[in-house]
Amino acid sequence: MTTIASDHPRGTDQKTFYGTTILAVRHKDEVVVAGDGQVTLGDHVVKHRAKKVRRIYNDRIIVGFAGATADSLNLSERLETKLERYNGNLTRSAVELARDWRTDKYLRRLEALMIAVDEERMFLISGNGDIIEPDEGVVAIGSGGVAAQAAAMALIENADLNAEKIVAEAMRIAGLICIYTNDTITMEKMPSKT
Repeated sequence: MTTIASDHPRGTDQKTFYGTTILAVRHKDEVVVAGDGQVTLGDHVVKHRAKKVRRIYNDRIIVGFAGATADSLNLSERLETKLERYNGNLTRSAVELARDWRTDKYLRRLEALMIAVDEERMFLISGNGDIIEPDEGVVAIGSGGVAAQAAAMALIENADLNAEKIVAEAMRIAGLICIYTNDTITMEKMPSKT
């Protein structure tokens, strides 16, 4: 969520960007990350096809982000710099990014969350310095994240679907529940080693 404030001293004329659902699932030898395309300013949809999921580091890492777009892209670029420095080691790069994010005055002001995955690891990286690797191989962020994650976990347990179909259906369900999530989905997938 990003706030754009007016010059009003109390900020009463604020407009806020809302929304995003990013979901990552590791299941049946593949990992899939998807994000919806809606960007909302206050009570208006201002964009339907934003791309919030992309590949970095020679297409070996998939990232999805929620929060301010410029902040998210900045963090994605910083993660890619760390990946180059640490020869593609996602764990080390994520730890170093989170450490910088927590200690750097400029980075601490960034409002974003990020999911980063490779063929072996999946992390949620936050500005609090947290790096969380989910136990179940499912993680989601954003306004529709809880709905998408719950739907994906239920589908893994109760349906015989591959990761891509689970993610597509979970994102559809999240879009039905979260008004800040639409059905324009960007999806990236890769084989999984785990």
